[in-house]
Amino acid sequence: MSYAAAIDQLNAMTPELFAKAGQPRRKFSLDEVRILLSALGNPERRFPAVLIAGTNGKGSTAATLASILTEAGLRTGLYTSPHLERPNERIRVGREEIADGDFARLFFLVSDKADQMVRERKLPQMPSFFEMLTALAFLYLAESKVEIAVLEVGMGGRLDATNVVEPLVSVVTDISLDHMEWLGPTIAAIAREKAGILRAGGTMITLPQHPEANQVLGHVATELGVRGVSAVPYMPANEAKGPYTVEALGATVKVDSPLKGAHQQRNVALAIAAAVELAEQHGFAVCPAAIEEGIRRTEWPGRLERMTIAGVEWVLDVAHNPAGAWALRAGLRNILEERKPRILIFSCLRDKPVAEMAQILFPLFERVIVAPIHAARATAVEDLLAAAKATGTAATAAETVREALQLAQENAAGGVVVVSGSVYLVGEARAMLTGEFAVGKSEAR
Repeated sequence: MSYAAAIDQLNAMTPELFAKAGQPRRKFSLDEVRILLSALGNPERRFPAVLIAGTNGKGSTAATLASILTEAGLRTGLYTSPHLERPNERIRVGREEIADGDFARLFFLVSDKADQMVRERKLPQMPSFFEMLTALAFLYLAESKVEIAVLEVGMGGRLDATNVVEPLVSVVTDISLDHMEWLGPTIAAIAREKAGILRAGGTMITLPQHPEANQVLGHVATELGVRGVSAVPYMPANEAKGPYTVEALGATVKVDSPLKGAHQQRNVALAIAAAVELAEQHGFAVCPAAIEEGIRRTEWPGRLERMTIAGVEWVLDVAHNPAGAWALRAGLRNILEERKPRILIFSCLRDKPVAEMAQILFPLFERVIVAPIHAARATAVEDLLAAAKATGTAATAAETVREALQLAQENAAGGVVVVSGSVYLVGEARAMLTGEFAVGKSEAR
């Protein structure tokens, strides 16, 4: 079966399409994914892993840690979510994403096995989109014989499909309100779900954060006898606007990350702490030079990513919740300074607090262009316009993302255009900006 057929079948497994087909809302459980993985030979047991949970920053932390371990000469697997343009982005060994042929082969291997198990009543239903991808990823990492895998939790932690592994190290990034329908209405409730990746007698790496999250993480860690490791030593003494140095593994390491914004300093610190833990406690051959070069070579697009096309500076950032919007706002402080016109292209999913995100971001811009996105849970354009009106910001609606980009490009000569609010929006826009819009593009920064 072809790669295109695999993608079509995978896309038919989204929760929205399940709902349209009249299937009941799925209940989170690790039982089904464990049954499926057992039938596939338990690939998740064939490599050591680091598991990373949190609301914001877990992908950046995972990408940075994987880059460090790759520079250390380790055959490193990386599994992240969501993707910007292609599902293959989620599954990497070293700096290479899974090839289309391997993706298709393993997808149908998992799909056929799951279908058989459903028919034999060993599984109550076919796996979800994320369960399919997780099983596929584990098979690929196992057959690729990775020496270490860095796994980003999809949502929550306790009942996330990635949580079937037994991690050497558990990393918890910043926790804030998001996915409340699934994870709970408070930071404390969400933190309890994230703390589900901790193991009795294991190790947790984190940074001080919201008091409610700190309290829950500390309580769960104490109950389980978890050893806590703070990443504070790997933070700059003061907020750094450029490269800075930290002490790691007995040497001075220069931190020069391509991931911009003060919030990324926290994610980099967590990655350094995890790399040091793997070296000192688990014998992985990580040296200071690998930490320095790994940070410098991190690839994680769509996070305060900047590029210039035909005299317009574009900034792409997947800020998809209020905490992300605040981080983006802080990161834009110097970029927007004395630059006009300033235009925002925005869209988000309807389960996000669009009014709150609008209040955070929209007043920074002279004009907002709202765009429809290809997602069943997309916020209606009318609601986006209403959110803009409530902030007093001039807003117009584009019929497509392409039209939004064209409008911005025509009206922002010498200025800045920011694309944000949804991974779906940033992914579609980025594909166009690096493709058909890229004539005359300068070096991306």
